[in-house]
Amino acid sequence: MRLPTPLHVVNEGLAFLLELAALAALGWWGWQSADGVVLRLVLAVAAPAAAAVLWGLFAAPKARIAVPLPGILVVKALVFGAAVAALYAMGWHTAAVVFGLVVVVNTTLATADRRAATHR
Repeated sequence: MRLPTPLHVVNEGLAFLLELAALAALGWWGWQSADGVVLRLVLAVAAPAAAAVLWGLFAAPKARIAVPLPGILVVKALVFGAAVAALYAMGWHTAAVVFGLVVVVNTTLATADRRAATHR
């Protein structure tokens, strides 16, 4: 299924915003989940940094290490799953569910769109 150009652009923009939201959720969780300023800072920086490195290595459009689509989807599931878990752990249950659902729809559309583009 090839998305119409306007929908493709909107979906790609949404994907980027979801990636930023995932990093923010992981940082916020890191800050909320520890006692003491030093440990809070370490977790608030390390959690989103680890996700960003993982994403940049395997899932980004210009990833350092090319992996097949299933590998990319695993990385996305890990990063977005961690963000959903972080939101849920902080008590933001509805936000976690809504975020997870939006990620699934966005990723499904993007995957179908990319597959259609490569099978022309």
